Amino acid sequence: MRKVLKFSYFLGILFLWSCGENPKQKEVETTTGQEKTLTNEEIADDNKVILFFGNSLTAAYGLDTEDGFPNLIQQRLDSLGLEYTVINSGLSGETTSGGLNRLDWVLNQDVDVFVLELGANDGLRGIPLKETRNNLQEMIDLVRSKNEDTKIVLAGMQIPPNMGQAYTTEFRNIFPSLAEKNDIYLIPFLLEGVAGNPELNLEDGIHPTAEGQEIVAKNVWDVLKEVVLPVEETEMALD
Repeated sequence: MRKVLKFSYFLGILFLWSCGENPKQKEVETTTGQEKTLTNEEIADDNKVILFFGNSLTAAYGLDTEDGFPNLIQQRLDSLGLEYTVINSGLSGETTSGGLNRLDWVLNQDVDVFVLELGANDGLRGIPLKETRNNLQEMIDLVRSKNEDTKIVLAGMQIPPNMGQAYTTEFRNIFPSLAEKNDIYLIPFLLEGVAGNPELNLEDGIHPTAEGQEIVAKNVWDVLKEVVLPVEETEMALD
């Protein structure tokens, strides 16, 4: 039997990093963080692993982890009788640089599907776009170097126009460009239907509520089902 960390969460102390006068448009920054394993259990040899690698959106900041979209995806997989185990490697405040630094350790376990959800904090901090793009590309390359058969899903992200229209537009285009270049799956916009809606976000205006997480899970599933379901069953999957 091989062991993996099921629903392994990376937690940190969160502070707001200012990028403008409006507190609703501030980044969630991690000043200290540590890994915490919520559950450690054996998985049968024939189970496949889906690893969600991201920031506070993946970590379900402000909510019980059971309300986060990775766990909702696990529930969907279980309901369909699909033998997958979801691993949540979300770290609040994570940038693409931080993600690249910790990725090699995370990939010590076998991963069949890798969902990359990073970049939002780069954009809110105004990190040079070339750096963000290069870090994402290096993570894609690292995943493939570990196992060329791992299927990769990239979560697209958008940011408010605080940094100017040119920066905002180019930031948004990073994700479809990388998906096309690397021939990987793309979630066009992870927060589609959630971003900008006060009723679906916590008081910080950034992180989804439990209801918002349900919509995010649907956005993810709309793409992920193409990866995990047999071709003949994809169109039959429940929305």
